[in-house]
Amino acid sequence: MKQLETGKIKNVTLAGHSGCGKTALAEALLFQAGVTDRLGKSAEGNTVCDYDPEEIKRKFSINLSLANFEVGENKINLIDTPGLFDFAAGMNEGLYAGDTVMICVSAKSGVHVGTKKAYEAAIKRGKHVMFVMTKIDDPNQDFYKSLEMLKENFGTAVCPVVVPQIVDGKAVSLVHLGRLKSYTYAGKGAPAIGEITTDTMLSAKEDISAEALIETLSEAVAESEDALMEKFFAGEPFTQEEISHGIHASMRTGKAYPVFTVSSTNLMGIDLLLEFTKYLPAANAMGEIKAADKDGKDVAVSMDEKAPVSAFVFKTIADPFVGKMSFIKVMSGTLSADKELINATTGASERIGKLYTMVGKKQTEVTKAIAGDIVVATKIAANTGDTICAQERVIAYPEIGYPKPCYKMAVKAKAQGDEAKISNGIQRLLEEDKSLSYGLDSMTKEMILGGLGDQHLDIAMAKLKSKFGAEVLLEVPRVAYRETIRKKVSQRGKHKKQSGGHGQFGDVVIEFEPCDSDSLVFEERVFGGAVPKNFFPAVEKGLQDCVKKGVLAGCPVVGLKATLVDGSYHPVDSSEMAFKTAASLAYKEGLKQAGPVLLEPIGSLEVSIPDAKTGDVMGDLNKRRGRVLGMEPAGKGMTVISAEVPMREMHDFAMYLRQVARGMGEFTFSFLRYEQLPGNLVDDVVASLKSAADDED
Repeated sequence: MKQLETGKIKNVTLAGHSGCGKTALAEALLFQAGVTDRLGKSAEGNTVCDYDPEEIKRKFSINLSLANFEVGENKINLIDTPGLFDFAAGMNEGLYAGDTVMICVSAKSGVHVGTKKAYEAAIKRGKHVMFVMTKIDDPNQDFYKSLEMLKENFGTAVCPVVVPQIVDGKAVSLVHLGRLKSYTYAGKGAPAIGEITTDTMLSAKEDISAEALIETLSEAVAESEDALMEKFFAGEPFTQEEISHGIHASMRTGKAYPVFTVSSTNLMGIDLLLEFTKYLPAANAMGEIKAADKDGKDVAVSMDEKAPVSAFVFKTIADPFVGKMSFIKVMSGTLSADKELINATTGASERIGKLYTMVGKKQTEVTKAIAGDIVVATKIAANTGDTICAQERVIAYPEIGYPKPCYKMAVKAKAQGDEAKISNGIQRLLEEDKSLSYGLDSMTKEMILGGLGDQHLDIAMAKLKSKFGAEVLLEVPRVAYRETIRKKVSQRGKHKKQSGGHGQFGDVVIEFEPCDSDSLVFEERVFGGAVPKNFFPAVEKGLQDCVKKGVLAGCPVVGLKATLVDGSYHPVDSSEMAFKTAASLAYKEGLKQAGPVLLEPIGSLEVSIPDAKTGDVMGDLNKRRGRVLGMEPAGKGMTVISAEVPMREMHDFAMYLRQVARGMGEFTFSFLRYEQLPGNLVDDVVASLKSAADDED
C-alpha cells in the first residue's frame, strides 16, 4: 500500500463461542484477499492464525493472533481471538485493540454462551458489532432458526443483509437483500448473479420470503438519517447507494447489527463479506479516546497521525528465541522504529527497535505505523497494559481488564534443582497471559498457580516445558488447617540431664488456655523468683517454636495463651536451652490434655448464576457443607447467592459452575475465618496430613 491514512484502517476482531468458525473465517478472508494461496484447516493444523504448537496439537485457538489484508485503499487488521472460556484473556485483548467486532455464529447451532459474552463485552467497550453466520454449507444447518435466536437475544437491531435461499434443507444460493440479487456458488470461480423480488421464497419450511427481511433492512437504513426516514414512510424505494450508506451509518451508531452469511470451506459469501469490510467504521470513527495525564487527570485523545505519538501494548508473547514480542495499537501520532519514548505506566524510557506487521507467525518489517494501525515490536521492556508515548505528552490509556483466576493448583518441580528454572519460566508466561497468577501461599508455603480452568493450566504447563524446558507437577493445593484447644490446663515440664561436668536443668509450670489471638500470647506470673527473669525469653522462644506444630496433626496452633506460673532452676546447670526444652515438654503434654481440636478455613462465597440454575447450585453448596446466607436478583435473568463454605470443599467449584451454568456463572471466594472441623472428618484429615508429612520426610 503506497499511502495509508487513519481513516482507511479498519481493525476487525473475530469473536464468538468456541468452534463457531472464527479461525476458518480468517483463513477464508485471507485467501479471498490474495494473501494466501491455499485454505488451511484447524483439523489439519495448517491455518495461518493457529500456529502455536499447542494450537496445532489440540486443534483449537489458544492465543490471540494477527493478520492483515487490503481491500481497495483500505487496510484491514484482522484479530482472531480464542473462544474457549479458559482463554478469555485473548478475547479481552482483541476487543481492546479492535474497533469492529465480527461475532461468528454457527448456522448449525446458533447462539451460545460465548456468543452472548462476546456481544456483551463488545457493547460494554463501545465497539461496533456485526454478526457473521458461518457453516451455511453444513447439512444440519438451520439458518433461520439461528437468525431468530439472534433477534431474541440481541433485539431489533439485528439486521440481515446477506441470507441463504434454502431448498430441501440446503443453501442453494445467497441473497443480498440490499441489492435484490442472488449469488450462486459453484466451484472456484465467481458466483452466478441473478435477480430476486420481494416475493422470492427464502425458505419454504419456515414460509419466509425476502419481503419481511427487506423490511427489516429498510428500517435500519431509514434510522440512519432523517431524510431517509421520510423516504421510508413515503413508501419510496431506497437507491443502492442509500442502502449501503444507511447500513454503515446505522452500524456506526449501534442502531443496526448487520448479519452476513458465509461458508468458509467453499467460500460462499466470503467475497460479499470481504467487500463489506471496506465500508466498516475506520479506526478513528469512535471519536476521542479516554486517557489520563501524568497527574491522573482525564484527558481526551484524538486518533490523529499528526499528534504526539502514543501507543498501547495490548498483548505480549514470550518467545525463548526471538525474545519478547509486544503487540501494539498506535493510538495517536506516528510510531517509528528507533524512536526514544517513555513508558507512561512505569516512567522508564523506552527505545523502539524494529517494527513488524504480522500475518499469523509471518513477520514483515515496517519503518513506521500511524494512528489506528497495529504492529509488533520486539525486545522492548514494556508489558501488556503499558502505554508508551512521546516525552512532550505523557498519557496513559485505561487497562484492558481480565477475568480473575478461579482455578488453582500447587506447583512442584518434577526434578530437584529446577525451581529457579520453573520460577523464571512461569514469570515469562505471566507476561503473556494476564489471567494467570503465581505466588506463595503464606499459610501452606506452597507455590500456587491460578488460571481460568484445568485446560488453561494444562496448556500453561505444556508451554513451560516446550518453551523453557521446565517440567512440573500440578497437585491439589493443601488446605491450611490449624489446631487450637478448648479448655484450660496447667502442666509441668521438667528437663534434667546429668552426664558429668555441667548438666542441664529447667523446670516450668505453664497454664495453657484458649484465647482469640491468631498468634501465641505469652505471659508470666511467677512469684518469689522460682524462675529467674533472664530465662523468661527462653521459655517464650521454646513455646513459639512449638506452636508451629500441633499435637493432633502437626498443624500450626492458634488461639493459645500460655502463662508461666511456677518452676525451679539450678544455679549451675540451668540454661536458656534447658528452659526452652522444659517449655516444649510442658507444651506437648499440656495440649494433649487441653481438648485439642482441628480448625478448617471457611471462605466467603458470592456466586452469580442464571435464575434457572439457582436450585442446582444451592443443592451443590449443601453437599459442600456450605451455609447459604441469602439470594438477591442481579437483573438480566441472573441471581447472586451469598454463602460461607469450607475451603477444603471448593477446589473443583469453578469447573462445576462452568458445567452447570454453561459458562454463564461467575464467583468470588475469599478466606473468612476458621471453624472447628466436624468430628466425623477429623480421622481422615489427620491421616492424610500425617501421610503427606511422611512423604516429605
